[in-house]
Amino acid sequence: MAKATSAAASVDGKKAGTYSKEEPHVEEKVPLVAAFLCYFNFAILITFGRIRDFFGWWSGYSRYHSKGVNKEGYADMFIPWENFYTNRIYHRVQDVFNRPVSSAPGARIDVIQRVSTDGNKSMQWTTKTQNCLNLGSYNYLGFADDWMNTCASMVLPEVDTHTVCSNSPSAEYGTTPVHLELEAIVAEFVGKEAAIVFNMGYGTNSTSIPALMGPGTLVLSDALNHTSIVNGIRASGASVAVFKHNSAKHLEVMLRTKIASGQPRTHRPWKKIFVVVEGIYSMEGEICKLRAIVDVAKKYKAYMYVDEAHSIGALGPTGRGVCEYTGVSPSEIDILMGTFTKSFGGMGGYIAASKDVIELLRSASSGHFMGTSLSPVIAAQVLASFKVIMGRDGTTIGATKLKALRENANFLRQGLMDAGMVTLGQFDSPVIPVMLYSISKIAEFSRQCLRRNMAVVTVGFPATPLLLGRVRFCVSAAHTRADLEEALRNLAEVSKVCHIRFHKHLFG
Repeated sequence: MAKATSAAASVDGKKAGTYSKEEPHVEEKVPLVAAFLCYFNFAILITFGRIRDFFGWWSGYSRYHSKGVNKEGYADMFIPWENFYTNRIYHRVQDVFNRPVSSAPGARIDVIQRVSTDGNKSMQWTTKTQNCLNLGSYNYLGFADDWMNTCASMVLPEVDTHTVCSNSPSAEYGTTPVHLELEAIVAEFVGKEAAIVFNMGYGTNSTSIPALMGPGTLVLSDALNHTSIVNGIRASGASVAVFKHNSAKHLEVMLRTKIASGQPRTHRPWKKIFVVVEGIYSMEGEICKLRAIVDVAKKYKAYMYVDEAHSIGALGPTGRGVCEYTGVSPSEIDILMGTFTKSFGGMGGYIAASKDVIELLRSASSGHFMGTSLSPVIAAQVLASFKVIMGRDGTTIGATKLKALRENANFLRQGLMDAGMVTLGQFDSPVIPVMLYSISKIAEFSRQCLRRNMAVVTVGFPATPLLLGRVRFCVSAAHTRADLEEALRNLAEVSKVCHIRFHKHLFG
């Protein structure tokens, strides 16, 4: 994991649009005390969980007994370890996950309160809600807060014209004028010849990658790439080599080794080579060292595929993503992928590339010709947000949002670091992970935050490695300075209660 910039850095961090490829990647070492307590915690849970399972089997009575009963003659439906983990570990902390909400995901959000009468085995909704400061939603540019003023006039007419659902794939009768206009403005915004839009960000990667890569293709994939990329590469049948996270040096070593050895068994030259990275890594808050990686890819004639799910609309002076932020020309990137769920207040995703590549995807991507197209109403929302960001609504709202997002992200990150918490990532990133390590701290941190009217997202195994549980803060342009100051005061208290100030104290 990348270590955050020094706490001595200014609140504003680096100047937007600049990045040094010489900046080293520093591994964040897990404190010995945190590692010991995390392993000890799991050891206790597993030991007593196994003992309870044994007595449940022996006595024929267990609160989870029904889950172990299978139809006569059938194999066990549940994988033993996953079933054990769900019953004996996840259920103890499931109250901090899957929290329902009853409002727009703005700077503040209404969380529906839940109760459990069976020791967290199940959760029941109540009629009570709790208004919380929202530090968990991907509302980077705050369109969830000012939608009626910024986008509604362009979106609502689409409900009357095309209704909510197209009821058809894009390749059949699912393409409307608003889809075509959206594709055109996406291509213009990111600096490519053409673009194609999909109804799901995850599906954009998982259905487009197999159309671009296949047997005989070598894919160099960053070690921390998103699951949608991983699954897309697996489905493609391509050969994959994983390089160390954000390391251009290791990428070059892997390229040289794989090119020299050639394809498996035949050792023939590779048909084509791709390097796949992300603009911002969503679990680390780290910005891709794109300049150095592109230079290596060019040297070995490898195509570049960049996933900008979290960086488009969030990085760069005009929001054009990691290319603008790192000074890399879009012409140096062969395929740019992004989603509309983070900065644009919508859903779905896009691929932007040359006209030939986009035409290939229209005929070969299952997401285009098998899946229902993006809702025309959502397409209108995303189109409206692009126009705001680009200033085509006749205002400076977009530029103001981009400036506020950067300032808010850097202010919160600096405050967390000053409090002694272990933060990952870099200044200017709207994603700010703070390390919790132990699963017990994951649960308690979330509960303590909710008691202080803060909605946060905590993440643990299996979404992260066993020792690397964390809370992931997502900052919004809609947050006020008062919001963030309130958050920092509350988080300082919670960090003391949960003992996570590892940069100040040995035991947190």
